[in-house]
Amino acid sequence: MERFEEKSSLLRSYLLWVFGAAIVLLTSLSVAWEFYEIAFVPFAFLMIAWAFFNLNSLLLFTVAFTPLSVTLKDSNFNLGLSLPTEPILAGISFFLLLRFLQNGRLPWKVIKHPVSIALLLQIFWMAFCILTSEMPLVSFKAWISNLWFIIPLFFAMIPVFKSENARKRFFSLYVISLSVSCIYTLYVHSQFGFSKETSTWVMFPFFKEHTAYGMALAFIFPFLVYQAFKKQTLLGHLMNSLMFLLLSVATVFSYSRASWLSIVAAFGIYMLIKLKINLKYFFLGLTIVFASLYVTQEQWLRIFTKNDTVSSENFTEHIKSVSNISTDASNLERINRWMSAIRMFQERPHVGWGPGTYQFQYAPFQHSTELTVISTNSGNRGNAHSEYIGLLAQQGWPGLLFMLIFLMVVFQTGFRVVNKTPEGSDRGIAICALLGLVTYFTHGVLNNFLDMDKAAVLVWGSSAFLVFLDLKLKKDISLKKF
Repeated sequence: MERFEEKSSLLRSYLLWVFGAAIVLLTSLSVAWEFYEIAFVPFAFLMIAWAFFNLNSLLLFTVAFTPLSVTLKDSNFNLGLSLPTEPILAGISFFLLLRFLQNGRLPWKVIKHPVSIALLLQIFWMAFCILTSEMPLVSFKAWISNLWFIIPLFFAMIPVFKSENARKRFFSLYVISLSVSCIYTLYVHSQFGFSKETSTWVMFPFFKEHTAYGMALAFIFPFLVYQAFKKQTLLGHLMNSLMFLLLSVATVFSYSRASWLSIVAAFGIYMLIKLKINLKYFFLGLTIVFASLYVTQEQWLRIFTKNDTVSSENFTEHIKSVSNISTDASNLERINRWMSAIRMFQERPHVGWGPGTYQFQYAPFQHSTELTVISTNSGNRGNAHSEYIGLLAQQGWPGLLFMLIFLMVVFQTGFRVVNKTPEGSDRGIAICALLGLVTYFTHGVLNNFLDMDKAAVLVWGSSAFLVFLDLKLKKDISLKKF
């Protein structure tokens, strides 16, 4: 960001004292008169000043604090915010808008990148779907919250990665705070004997439930492996090994089957990178696998319906229960949500019911034969439980198409970066970012978390990291901060 000519040190000191005194006075009066909302004003001023003088460090602070953010919900306004990260991200987005209005400049080299274009297509289609939404206000709020994730965490984060220190610290900042969440969670969980029943909520208030917690752990797992086994000092190796052990234990006791499976998927992609298998052969193989599964779906359904192993504290049984679609309530409820979403899509295939509306609209689309003991009509227990099927219900087939286009270009970019970047820190972290995205979008088959700051920081930040390195390889590194 451009630095402005500064006044004399005396004037600067005087203004600083006046500003500080005003903040203290405002905070004291708001507490004394019990107007607690006003107490947030000094915090807002601090964030504005921070963004004005050093936006990069504010973005990195947000990354560092995200695993410790807590969600505040207001049922009267159907509003949920993660504090303090979402207000900061919203403020940064507004700050960047003002900067654009002031100087009229945009980072065109970033915007013209295929990943950016794919993201913009999603944003514009989501905006169009507000016009046709069953609940326009809900959809508008969903769109705005999507913007304040993508603008700062993707578009504004790319120039941040011009700093080598920022590239090295991005995942580390997240991991340090996540480890604090893990210690808290494991401590609370230990009070209940690490039982599966309590594993769904012991991470609250940092994570709303165990699948979101497992998603974050799975995403950074490749980075933990990289940190633990890279060449480093003995002290560094010891500290990183302890971190790897802590978060590995946390991953096991999250009891999140989807996160375990996503780590296996990431290992498979790592083997492709290691063996230097061409990406087009990977996509061809993936197409053959899905086509084969579709053709043989009846046989697989017969096998799955014979599996009556339910999720439990026995880890072997817990893994086997993944394919139980006859008695496992969690699996059956996912199928109920998916089928409801598909019926919603069939009724409005082109534009869907509107962004963010699934949980308020799916109840009439449930069939009595598919209801489970955990089914609800109130929309208070999550959404479509799929990043992909949920898009069909809310934004129609174009919404899913634009997501698939994004996945194709971001993974193409990731593989290109990994193959062309010389050995070193950048390549190692690029592999971690790529594998982290693999875990998330594998997990996305069974859950969706892109409307949460915990996931958005990782997904959009990792995408920005890969795009930056791609531009760097193309010598388009004169990225302007906007």
